[in-house]
Amino acid sequence: MDMRVAAYAVITGSDDRLLLAHWVEGRRAAWTLPGGGLEAGEDPERAVRREVREETGYRVDVDSLLGIHSRVIPAASRLSTGAEGPLHTLRIVYRARIVGGRLRHEVGGSTDRAEWFSFAAVRKLRRVQLVDIALRMAKLPPRGEGEQ
Repeated sequence: MDMRVAAYAVITGSDDRLLLAHWVEGRRAAWTLPGGGLEAGEDPERAVRREVREETGYRVDVDSLLGIHSRVIPAASRLSTGAEGPLHTLRIVYRARIVGGRLRHEVGGSTDRAEWFSFAAVRKLRRVQLVDIALRMAKLPPRGEGEQ
């Protein structure tokens, strides 16, 4: 079984908007949290700061660890061609805040742009499941229409 460890950031603005990156590496494009895989020997907090900078242009400070989400992806559902066996993913989710930089789009990476969205708009986006998992960890919307 292969393993992938990644770190992601929940970043909100003062105007109750959420920063997302548009992931284009999968079977279908979708919005996700800025973040990604750790390099060999890399500290997870350093990895999330690096990934956010690469995907959005912003420099961030990590405020807190929100949680770790574990998922095993069966071999038949893996995105990598030629991958054998299941993939165990550990996704470390942090709360982070912007301390510098400016919004820009990643070129030649797993994402092609980053944007700010109101929570109402997030509900309507095609998004990866991790967005909702992380927002529950952070006790933030989106909830479905009419939910409490």
